[in-house]
Order: sequence, then C-alpha cells, then structure tokens
Amino acid sequence: MASTIERVAIVTGGSGGIGRASALRLAADGMAVVVHYNGNRERADETVAAIIDSGGHAVAAGGDVSEEETAEALFDAAEREFGGSDVLVHTAGIMPLSPIADLDLEVFDRVQRVNVRGTFAVDKIAARRIRPGGAIINFSTSITRLQTPAYGAYAASKAAVEAISLILARELRGRDVTVNTVAPGPTATPLFLDGKSPELIERIAGSNPFERLGTPDDVAETVAFLAGPARWVNGQTLFVNGGAA
Repeated sequence: MASTIERVAIVTGGSGGIGRASALRLAADGMAVVVHYNGNRERADETVAAIIDSGGHAVAAGGDVSEEETAEALFDAAEREFGGSDVLVHTAGIMPLSPIADLDLEVFDRVQRVNVRGTFAVDKIAARRIRPGGAIINFSTSITRLQTPAYGAYAASKAAVEAISLILARELRGRDVTVNTVAPGPTATPLFLDGKSPELIERIAGSNPFERLGTPDDVAETVAFLAGPARWVNGQTLFVNGGAA
C-alpha cells in the first residue's frame, strides 16, 4: 500500500467537527489519512469508512496526544500503514467556559494540558518526522482577537499555540516544512454549540458579515490550502471567520 500513496496526513481530533471535515477534505485531495480520536472510536471509524468508501486510504488511531508516547504512536501508524507522514493537522482541543474570577484552577490546568501541552507534544514529534515538502497545521481561535468574556483560559492556551507555531516555523529552517496556525471564528461544531442557547447562537451568527456561523467544511478548505499549494505561507496565523474579527 505504501508504494501507491504520495502524501500522508495525520489529523488529531479527526473523529468529529473540524477534524473530521479536514480528514475528509485531505482524503479528497488524494492523501492517506491517520484519523486520531481520544475516546470516540466509533466516530473515528465512521470517518475512516467514509474515506475508504470514497476510494481513499485511512486508519484510526487513538489516545491522549498530550502524552508523548501517543503522539509518537500516531507517526508510527502513518509509517507502518502508509510509509511516512507529510502533513499534521492538529485540531484536538477543549473549551470549557468561565469568567476568570470563577474558574477552578484545576480546569485551567486541564485546558493548558490538552491545548498547549498537546500541541507541543505532537509538534515535537512532527518536527522530527514530517518529510520534506510537508506541513504542520495547528489550531488557534479568533477568540484571541475577539477577546470575548468567559474564554480566558481557552484564549490563553491558543495564544500559546500561535507562539509555538511561529517559533517552530523558524526552527525548521532548511527542512522545507511549513508551520502555520488556523484560527476559526464561531463554527457550528459540538465544541462551540455545547451549552449555548438557540438565542445566543442566533445572535452570534447574526453578528457575522455573512450572517451565519462557519461550518467545518469552511475551515477544512483552509487546511487543504495549507497542506498542499501554500508553500510560501509559513509562520502565519490565518483567521478563518468570515470577517468576524
């Protein structure tokens, strides 16, 4: 199988939302995909099945990517199944909301562990194992620009992701590997919709120039751009939000 595949992508959080849309989009571009999940194997298997049914190649791999062993295992799976890895799309993250004054510090620590340490761990392995001509695509959020109340812990974690990405882009000088960050605005995913009233969702959607929420497919188009033709885009944060910020 490895000899027939030109490019291979690893998508963390690939079982749902933006991760699933990105996995399907990259597969449509002819990439083999390692679909990562952490706790929802059934959804990951559904993503894999959808790719295979469309004539592509995919496997599922699970675990907590904030653990270095899990991150390494994703790249091992890509090499074992498809011969190596060319693209990392790191969408996995969590977003508990609370005013800073009320936030339990244990929750704060969990957000930083998943969102910051998770990015650092998977990027660390990617920096060693992504092949020349490849791309590392991390995920931030437009909240770092919108600065919406109750998002303090989340915004702090994603600002760190942006800094990690720019530094890594510079550290990979001479490797022909790009490192960029995608920063979506309000997007209709379970992560965003959870806990919000229909009235609040309608108000947020109406504030956008397009008068709607983004979709996972909207964001996946930018992922495909960075994973493929965007070789001169490096060390950047791309705000993908329809003009919300």
